[in-house]
Amino acid sequence: MKLLINLVAALATLAPLSNAHAQANYPQKTVRLLVGFTVGGPPDIVARLLAEKFSEVWGKPVVVENMTGAGGNVAVDRVAKAAPDGYTLVMASSAITINASLYEKLSYDPIRDLVPISIAVMTPSILVVNNNVPAKNVNELIALARAQPGKLTYGHAGIGTPAHLSGEVFKSIAGIDILPVSYRGIPALIPDLLSGRITMTLPNMSVVLPLVREGKLRALAAISPTRAVAAPELPTMAEEGLPGFDVPIWFGLMAPANTPQPIIERLNQETVRALTANDVRKRLGELGMEVVANTPTEFAAIIKSEVPRWAKMIKDTGIKVTD
Repeated sequence: MKLLINLVAALATLAPLSNAHAQANYPQKTVRLLVGFTVGGPPDIVARLLAEKFSEVWGKPVVVENMTGAGGNVAVDRVAKAAPDGYTLVMASSAITINASLYEKLSYDPIRDLVPISIAVMTPSILVVNNNVPAKNVNELIALARAQPGKLTYGHAGIGTPAHLSGEVFKSIAGIDILPVSYRGIPALIPDLLSGRITMTLPNMSVVLPLVREGKLRALAAISPTRAVAAPELPTMAEEGLPGFDVPIWFGLMAPANTPQPIIERLNQETVRALTANDVRKRLGELGMEVVANTPTEFAAIIKSEVPRWAKMIKDTGIKVTD
């Protein structure tokens, strides 16, 4: 019996040492990075860029997996319930702070069940119309919508996504009646926007900026507190007479709650190093994405401040998802 007790005590002593060794040598196997949105969108682009940089440094595979559905909830829920060992991560979006109020039964809590690593990028939303629309500015578009109530349409990536909320806020503030049309991701609606089957969209800038620069779409305004770095010629919604119309969109790396702090710190350091490299910053900037690369503490503060802000906006617009 005494031998057994001594053996148990020895194993208990070794366990923390084993965990510490695993953390110090992280990663020792493939890391999965989940993205809750379609291939080719901003979170996917950023995730694959980081995966490539991480793999180069660590000498271990970092595999990006797209798990779409429920405004990004499918991927986030999977990570929230994963083992907190640093081998399952998610490229979350600001949608997690929206979904906390949007869904009556959300399977995870963005503050309790996840730990922030770093916001990778922020990108302003933007109002764009197809080239057949006669309006050349926001006020002309509002006048056109008022003259044709229920005729103009806006595309979005699903109920409660930033593009959908932007459209509903636009309707509310401007006092117009425009119809929402849902798609499986912003890239999926682009063909219909280009062809004129839908009137407008209000997505994050990075998806449509190349088409705007090519003259295939017309941008009317940035939905941000200040003019966008990537398109300083665009007025903000406030400048166009709609003050307070601001829909910030960010994409950031997160892990399951209780992931060891040394692993979070390592992930943060590698994320910041990758994002602040000149070539990476330039590439993302050309796509309309502004590098943030902040600390876990700063990231957590942003989440905590945005949850009540979105809760008020969702209450004011009356949007709700029950399933």
